[in-house]
Amino acid sequence: MRRFLLAAALAMALIGPALAVNPDEILADPALEARARAISANLRCLVCQNQSIDDSDAELARDLRVIVRERLVAGDSDEAVTQYVVDRYGEFVLLNPVLAPHTIVLWVAAPLVLLVGGVVVFLGARRRRRADPASPTALSEAEVEAIEELEEKPETRA
Repeated sequence: MRRFLLAAALAMALIGPALAVNPDEILADPALEARARAISANLRCLVCQNQSIDDSDAELARDLRVIVRERLVAGDSDEAVTQYVVDRYGEFVLLNPVLAPHTIVLWVAAPLVLLVGGVVVFLGARRRRRADPASPTALSEAEVEAIEELEEKPETRA
C-alpha cells in the first residue's frame, strides 16, 4: 500500500503541470499543438504572474490558450500570434521581456547595481586598508592622567 501511495504521489508530481491544458483544448494536428505549446510556454498567466499559461489552471490562462490555438488554426505565424496577445494584453504577458528602448532599464539595472555595489565594496576595503589599524594612536594627556590615577588608587573590595 505504501509503495502504491508513493508511486501515485510521484506520478501526480510529474504530470501535475501537464494537467493545466484541458483535453478539449488540444489540437488534432500534432504540429500545431507543438507550436501552441511553444508559444504558450512563453506567455505569462496574468492571474498567477509567475507561471506560463501552459502551466496555469486559471480561467484567464485557459482563455489565452484557446486564443493561441484559434489564431494558429486561422493560419497565423508564431510571431503573429504572440503579437496578437501582446497587443491585446500588453508586454507584461511575455515571460521574457523584449530588449527595446523602453525596457532597457530591465536589462541594465541588475548588472549596473551589481557593478556599483562591487565598486563600493572595493573602495570601502581600500579605505580600511589605508587606515591601518595595526599602528596604535597616541593617547591624549587627559587619557594618560586618567590611567595614572587608576594605577595609583589601591583596589577596594567590598
